[in-house]
Amino acid sequence: MTAKRLGLLRELVPAAARVAVLVNPANVQTASATLADLEPAARALGLQMQVFNASGNREIDAAYATLVRERPDALFVAPDALFVTRRVQLISLAARHALPASYAVREYVEAGGLMSYGTSIGDMYRQIGVYSGRILKGTKPADLPVVQATKFELVINLQTARLLGLDVPPMLLARADEVLE
Repeated sequence: MTAKRLGLLRELVPAAARVAVLVNPANVQTASATLADLEPAARALGLQMQVFNASGNREIDAAYATLVRERPDALFVAPDALFVTRRVQLISLAARHALPASYAVREYVEAGGLMSYGTSIGDMYRQIGVYSGRILKGTKPADLPVVQATKFELVINLQTARLLGLDVPPMLLARADEVLE
C-alpha cells in the first residue's frame, strides 16, 4: 500500500524528482516498514528520497525548516497516530510552503490536505462492531478469524490542488473514491 500511495503521488506530481518522507522514529515498527517499502518503490519510479524524522511538535517544525531549505518536489507523510493528531500543523506547513503532500487517511484531506490513500477508518470501525457483536453473542475471541482491511480509499482535495497550481490528471480523478471541491 505504501508503494501504491507513492505511485499515486507521482501521478499527481509527475515532475517530482525528489520526495521528502516524514516518519516518526519513536514508532520503530511503522517507520522501518514504511521506509523498507518506499525505498524500492522510489527507485522503480526514479525518485530520490530524503527521510525526515519527527516525534513531536518541535521536531515537526524543525523537519519542515530543513525541508524548506532542501526544496523537495513533494512530501510523503508516513502513517502514524502522532501525525494524525498533528494533521492541522502538517497541512498548514505544507500549504505555507506550497508543498504537495500525500497522507495515509482521509482525515488529512478533509482538513485541507492534498491527497490520501489508505484504509477506510469507517470500514475498520464496522469490522470492530461485527467482531464485538459476535463476542457478545458468545463466540470466543480465539475462534474468530483474523481480518485485514479490505476497503482502501483515494481522496483528493481539488481546492488544495488548485492552490498548489496542480492539474489533477483526469484518470486519477476517475479512480478517486472521493473528490473534495
